[in-house]
This record gives sequence, C-alpha cells and structure tokens, in this order.
Amino acid sequence: MSARRPGRRARGGSRGRVRLVYRSLQSAQDYLEREDFGTAFAHYLLLLNLAPELKDIIRESFQHTLFKWAEELDSLSRIQDIFDCYEQALELYPNNEVIWNSMGEHLFSMFAREAGASHVYACELSKTMYELACEVVASNQMAGEIKILHMKSLDMEVPKDLSSRVSLVVTETVDAGLFGEGIVESLIHAWQHLLLPPRPAGQEGPTEGFGRVIPLHAVVFGMVVECQEIRRHHRVCFNEVGGLRLNEAVMWYSPVSNESCIDDAAEPYTTERMRQVPGGYTTLTDHFQAMTIDFNNPRELEELTTRNPCRLCLPVVKEGVLDAIVAWFVLQLDEDTSLSTGPDEETCWEQAVYPIQGVLGQTVKPGNTVVVDVSCKNSYLVFHSIAVLSHEHKMEIEVNTMSNHLASEAELCDALANLQTTSEPRTTLLHCMLESSEIARLNNTQYNDHFKSALSSILFSLTSVDGEIYFSQTINDRSSNMNCENTNSQSSSDLTSDMLCVLDVSEGFSILPLITAKLGSVKVFSSLEKVQQQVALNALAESNEISKDVLEFWHNYLEDDSTLLQRPQAGKLWSVIILDAIEMCGLIRQGLVEKAALARCLLRPEGRLMPQCIKIYGMLIESETLQQESAVQGKEATLGFNIAPFINQFKVPVHVFLHLSTLPHVRLSEPVELLKLDLMSVVTDDLCNEIRVQVYSSGRITAVPFWYEIYLDTEISLNTWSDTSHWKQAAFVLDNPVQVNAGDELILKIHYHKSNISMIVNHG
Repeated sequence: MSARRPGRRARGGSRGRVRLVYRSLQSAQDYLEREDFGTAFAHYLLLLNLAPELKDIIRESFQHTLFKWAEELDSLSRIQDIFDCYEQALELYPNNEVIWNSMGEHLFSMFAREAGASHVYACELSKTMYELACEVVASNQMAGEIKILHMKSLDMEVPKDLSSRVSLVVTETVDAGLFGEGIVESLIHAWQHLLLPPRPAGQEGPTEGFGRVIPLHAVVFGMVVECQEIRRHHRVCFNEVGGLRLNEAVMWYSPVSNESCIDDAAEPYTTERMRQVPGGYTTLTDHFQAMTIDFNNPRELEELTTRNPCRLCLPVVKEGVLDAIVAWFVLQLDEDTSLSTGPDEETCWEQAVYPIQGVLGQTVKPGNTVVVDVSCKNSYLVFHSIAVLSHEHKMEIEVNTMSNHLASEAELCDALANLQTTSEPRTTLLHCMLESSEIARLNNTQYNDHFKSALSSILFSLTSVDGEIYFSQTINDRSSNMNCENTNSQSSSDLTSDMLCVLDVSEGFSILPLITAKLGSVKVFSSLEKVQQQVALNALAESNEISKDVLEFWHNYLEDDSTLLQRPQAGKLWSVIILDAIEMCGLIRQGLVEKAALARCLLRPEGRLMPQCIKIYGMLIESETLQQESAVQGKEATLGFNIAPFINQFKVPVHVFLHLSTLPHVRLSEPVELLKLDLMSVVTDDLCNEIRVQVYSSGRITAVPFWYEIYLDTEISLNTWSDTSHWKQAAFVLDNPVQVNAGDELILKIHYHKSNISMIVNHG
C-alpha cells in the first residue's frame, strides 16, 4: 500500500479531530527528533487511538520510540512502567513479532545451561526484552551462568562479544514458510564468524572440536488443494454480484501470488491453520517433498538462494478446483527428535499458503499434471511458474515428485506452449490488485445483495414525501446541465437541489456506489483514494452502462486537512451515508459512534445511515484452545523453569480473526444479545449493559465469543457469523474460568468503550 498524507487518512471525525491527528503526528515526530522519547511516545499513543488506520504507516517510528523510552525507564529502574508501555503497545499491535518471537528465543539459553554447557550466550536486539530476559534468567538462579547480549546475532563477533567460537547454535528463527524470519542469513553469519567448523561429511566419532546447529536440517513438504475459503479471499469467483458484471473489464488479483517474488519486501504466501479452515479442503495431489536444507552444511546454505529452481511434476489424484499450494516443514532437531508443522499435526503452527490466481484457477482431474517450480528467492520459499498439463500434452514427460530430476526442457516447453486457455488475453483487461479482505467482500454475494435490497427500499422512500415526487426526470436527462469534473473549484455544488446524494465511506474497495447507481436517479460518491482502484471502479461503471456523470470520488474534492464526512455542497445534505462498521477481524471499527454522530448531522431530515443499528451477540463457551493461546496455564514450572509470570504479563484478553465454526469448543449457553448500538441515535461511545444468561450444560466458562447482527434498515440485516460472511469473529477470554452446572444463572456485565468490549462473568 502506498503511503498517504495524514489528512487524507483521518476519516470519520470532525475537522477539529483531523487537525488534532495532524498535530499529534507532527508533535510525535518533533519530540522524537529532540530525543524526548517519553513525550513522543505519549503523542503516538494519542495519534493511534484517534486514527488507528495509521498503524501500518508509523509502525517503525512508534516501535523505535517505544524501545528508546523503555531504555530510559530502565535506567530509572521503572520496571513496572516498562511493562505498562508494552501493554499499551500490544493493544495497538497485538501481533508484534519483535515481542512475541524474541520471548521464546531467550528460553533456549536456560535449557542449554541446564544441559551442562560451560558457556552460554543469548542475544536480543530489543532493550526492554533484553532486560526482561535478564529478569527471567535471574529468577531461575542462572544470572552468573548465562551471558545475554543486547544485539543482533549478525553483529556478534569473536572475541569482542564471545570469548571464542562456540560448539552449538540453537535457533528457531523460522516462520510458516521456513525462511521468512532470516534463518539462512543468520546461520551463514554464524558459520563464518561464531561457530567452530562443521564435522567433515562421513566422519564418525566424537564431535568435540566441531560446530553444530540445532535444528540439524529441514524438509519442506507440500500439497495442491481445493479450498473455497482460500479461493474467496484471492480470486473474484462470480461474474455478477449485486446486479453488476464484474469480470468484463477488469482482471482482479490479490497481493499474494504464486508467481516468483518480485518485491523483496512482499511475502509470496499467506498462512492458514488448514485443519481449522472453514469448509475444510480437498487434496488434489499426494503430499510431495519440495525441498531439503541442511543447516549444518555452510556451503549448502550459501548456495541456497542462487540454486536453480527445482521443477516438480505432480500427478492429480482427485478432481477439483485448483486453488492453492500448501506447504509445511519438518525440523529435525537432532538424530532422534523432530518437529512437524504439518496440517494434520496438533500444533500451534500455521501452514504457508500459495494461492493460485488467474486463468490457472481451473478444474483438474486424474490424468492431469500440475507443474511447479520451487526455489528460495529473496529469503522466501517460493512456488511459482505453475502450469497444468492434460494427459495428451504430458506425453512422455517423466513425473518425479520426490527428487530434483527435471523433465526434458524441450518436451516440457512444447507441452506448455500447447496449453489452451479459454479466457480472453490479459492485455485486453485492466488489472487491479485488491487486498484479500476486499476480494472476500466482493465474493460475499449476500452482503452485496442485501445492501442492494436495503438501498432500493430506502431510496424509494426518499423519492416521495407526502405524495410529492422530489424529481421527475432521470439523471441522464439532467446530465447535460451538470459539470462534474474532478476539480476542487467545480465540484458537486452543481447538483440540482432535488437530487438524492449517496456517500459511501466503506474502508477499501467497494462496489456499493455502483450498486446504488443502478437503482435509479441518484448521484453517488465513493471514498476510494487509490488511483488504480478509482480507474477500476470507473471501468466497472462503463462496462455496466452507468453514466460517467453519476459516479464521483469524494476525496478529489477535499483538501488535505478536510474531513471526509462533510456536506456535499453549501445548503445541501446527504440522502444516505454508508458507514463501514465492523472490521474483518471481528471488532467494531474505531470511532464508529463518533462517525455516526457526525454523519447524522450531515443527513437531510429523511436521510438514513447504513447500517442503522448493530446488535452484539455472544454465548458462554469452554475452549481449551483459547485458554492455551492466551497465557501459560497452571502454576507448575515450565520444564522446571519459572517462566509463566513473565510471559503472562503480555496476554491479550480479546482474541480476533476467529473461525467459530471450526474453533474447538463446547457451548454452555444459547446465544444472547449483549448490547445494541442504534447508530441513528447513539451519542456516547461508553455503554454498559447487564444481562442474565442461563447455562444449559455443565463445564468451565473460559471465553465469551461475540459477533454482530448488522441492520441495514429496520428489516434487512447481515450476520457476521453466517457461512457466507467475510467477517471473522472475536472472543473475550476470562482470566479465571468459571465452573458452572446446567441450570445455573449467570450475570454477564458488558462494557463498551471506544469500540472496545470487556466483560465480567459472575454467578447470579
């Protein structure tokens, strides 16, 4: 995503709020330059609470400020303040890898010392996490036995940081795609500068005097799958949605591609926990071995990124739609111990998913062969150059999925040249990249159809008051009298006074303006900022025979410090304003109540907000999975070490991006309404409610998952826990589980504050 100016990002507040956001950003940057890190940190917190959409843009600056401020707090021995700052940071960045990944790495050093190593070193870049590691080591009476270094391993030197080269390096710098956290680069440096030389291949006997790495080596496996959940997030699956033809003018694609990685900073894969993916998946090929890597072979590590791709020819064993390649790995830790991240394992690991897009998203059947190239490129595991060969094109190409044996280049190129596709040439279509969440919303036919029905009803009711028709001619009849050029001087002020004006402030790409335009005589305004997406929406309008005078892009009329929600012109108000109420992760969008209050002031007397009302539902469940993923459980020491009190300081009470349909859990109550937000009247974003909930099954209440019923009007609604929903769900996890019996009545207290939900569960 391209960086945008702060004033253009701050949506949904008053002009004063936008200026406050801008001033907070400027102040944070000024204080950071002056090295007043505490004040800069405070301004960043204010900024992110006012405009959370800026999180990705300022993440590095915020993280740098946090670390520097933590160093100052540490020098003052204000340890609790350090933790408070990190808790605030984790609320804003709950998946920050610097915190979560480095925590686990410190534990290796204690295990090494326990195993009898004479010298143990550990390294950590984050100052605060370095201090925390020191506390963990000290609490386990190992402070004099383990030397913790505040640096990256790539900066470590002998004898400056280590007295001599070491015998063993232990690392877990791997992600779902194995190489994504830099394990290859760090181990190349370790073999060159930190480790004793490896034992020569084939030599038996003692290992003294030689270096070694744990894990020893890794094997990457994969499979080709059909999976509707992956498909609907990476490929527009319908030719028509909400009455609009989608694929005649535009070729849609997601940022995650099966093609070779071009952008060094872009990951070529996404991740899924395949055993919990909604709707499941079907394997179309047998599991295959894609790659092996020996972490104890320095030359192999150095040659990995320049190695020629390994071409695999995979026979299809079951008919289905070719949606993705899924990869995982097995780490061989030593000669006897291994760790698998496979989809069939009971593991916390997700698998790497390489979606297949474009014309190759087709049905395959036994007799076909899927051709895949596998390599390590830009420090990522990559599957690319995918093709499908039919039986006749395959001819005599040798199929070998378990080695690097390549088919004859001449034979394979000839077969690929004969590969037929039924689609139009890509050069005739406009290409447009959408985020996976935007593609999923396009594929949510119920979402778009329900909006179409509700908009039709609302617009019909607005065209007549007391039997009087506001207008009697179509937009095309009047278009010659309108000048809707995209300039600041000549804008929507040329609209006739009786025209209905609809503003869509949905986050990201939305076709709701075009759905609205197809319903009749109305002027629609989209809040899209990305030029590529504006061009795509215009192309869709043209291919659906929607007049170019009907659609406008509202940001083209706004100055840098303007608020998105403002009058379309002096003396005129909006007929309908469409708000984006729920984030895909399952939380209410930040500032929704404030947005709704401002939007109501910009509506004509009969105007409507969409949605008009949101009801929050929840239920009591027992879920060991949510407990295990929230905090270290129990009071027992972890493998004999005191670790839990330190890690549990960073637990987060609300889990997001949940699939309730596949989450392992036991229901202990029926769904109940927790809270109601009437966006047409609510004036405060601090609400409390207390309800009584009947328990129908004995167990331990560990969490309260919640979701939403979104009422577009008084009758038409969308449920974020439906099979077709593109939204995920969230859950509030209790600090202390509550034991209940069937028939018990509990009191559930819900607190809604600035789009955040907290709960207390008590016996009635």
